[in-house]
Amino acid sequence: MKAGLGVAVGAALLLWPALLNGYPLVFSDTGAFLAQTIEGWPVWDKPLVYGPLLHALHWRLSLWLPMAAQGLVLSWLLWLVQRAAAGVGPGQHLLLCAGLAAATAAPWFAALLMPDWLAPALVLAIVLLAFAWDSLGGWERAALLLLALLACAAHLSHLPVAVALVLLVLAVQRDWRPALRCALPLAGALALLLGANLWTHGRPAVSPYGAVFALARLVADGPAARTIAARCPGSGWHLCRWAGRLPVGSDEFLWSGDGPVWAARTDGAQPGGPISLAPEAQRIVAETLWREPLPVLRAAAGNTLRQLGMVRVGDTLGAENLQASVARQLALGFPPAEQARFATGQQARGLLRQAAAPFLALHAAALLLGAAGTLLALRHPGLPRRLALCVLLGLLVNAAATGALSGPHDRYQARIAWLLPLTALLTLAAAPRPASPVRAPSPVARTGRRSRAA
Repeated sequence: MKAGLGVAVGAALLLWPALLNGYPLVFSDTGAFLAQTIEGWPVWDKPLVYGPLLHALHWRLSLWLPMAAQGLVLSWLLWLVQRAAAGVGPGQHLLLCAGLAAATAAPWFAALLMPDWLAPALVLAIVLLAFAWDSLGGWERAALLLLALLACAAHLSHLPVAVALVLLVLAVQRDWRPALRCALPLAGALALLLGANLWTHGRPAVSPYGAVFALARLVADGPAARTIAARCPGSGWHLCRWAGRLPVGSDEFLWSGDGPVWAARTDGAQPGGPISLAPEAQRIVAETLWREPLPVLRAAAGNTLRQLGMVRVGDTLGAENLQASVARQLALGFPPAEQARFATGQQARGLLRQAAAPFLALHAAALLLGAAGTLLALRHPGLPRRLALCVLLGLLVNAAATGALSGPHDRYQARIAWLLPLTALLTLAAAPRPASPVRAPSPVARTGRRSRAA
């Protein structure tokens, strides 16, 4: 009973940005996830995982419901890790949640209806499955396996993080059983993605059109732009129309209405857009990797380093494109009262960035102290050391999977960087306390005891 109450109050602490906003935080992509079930729209660049999860929780009534579930799951994960690392009671758990809520990005992603919060949840779930299995009850083990599976499948950038962590578990434990436990959710996620994409797109692939994202990154970095310039017009590619004047940014390449991806095709390919471009993108990416492997690696390394340092909360707080995405889906599938709640929130009115600014001031200091504490945790003999290893590897692979393959954005690294302060706090809590010195009895006390014995 006390544990459940502690988890619930901890969740409330982690969701406080929604109270500041007056509504759950959303992003333009939130509208696409809602459209997956409200309109039955098979979004080309998003797995059919997080959208159905939202639908299972909002019941077309309110987005407060899935946001509350996110907070509860995250608070529960923190409870389990805290219990395994240092022991936990409601008081200690609330202190941990309050500290994370006040000084890190954790609450800004717990309250955001995007799969980003599942990136740190995946790291914590694998830590528990690998290194705290014996401390878990049967239902806790089953729930963690399911959570890790859904976290892997909800965003494609989570897959390489999971692979790297499974290999780390195998190296640290030198036992196939913990690694197998962590690999089971990964295998389940791959099967789920294959089946979902076969059903929605008719293609049993993990990412049917992911080559378009890779091409956008390689064009922005330069190598693919040079490949297109060298092979056009002889190749007959759709992109030859833009040879020598391709967009210099990956986002512009991907989303500009009159740009290479979305412009009307002259070859009659249907349905156009990224779906028709994907086969050509695969060929250009493959040829670029063959032609310029070293420049591609240098660009990937540079983007990874840039992504590691981009940890600010902010690019998910604005009102950009929310009317055309989230507001549209609320109008199609939710009652008027819910639409009004969204419209009156500070984010929808473009006021949230300014309102949030004072609360973000501590984040940089917390991350620096957390990084130092995480490095110190590597010397700890218990769970904090293993947690530190997983967090550091997770940060690196997350930066590579997002910055190098898509493009550096603050949201991608801020969503997981708050695990550094968490690791530092848990290491501090798990540190052995010096024993109180035992004072020798005074001669008078010894004499008194002998006298009484006599």
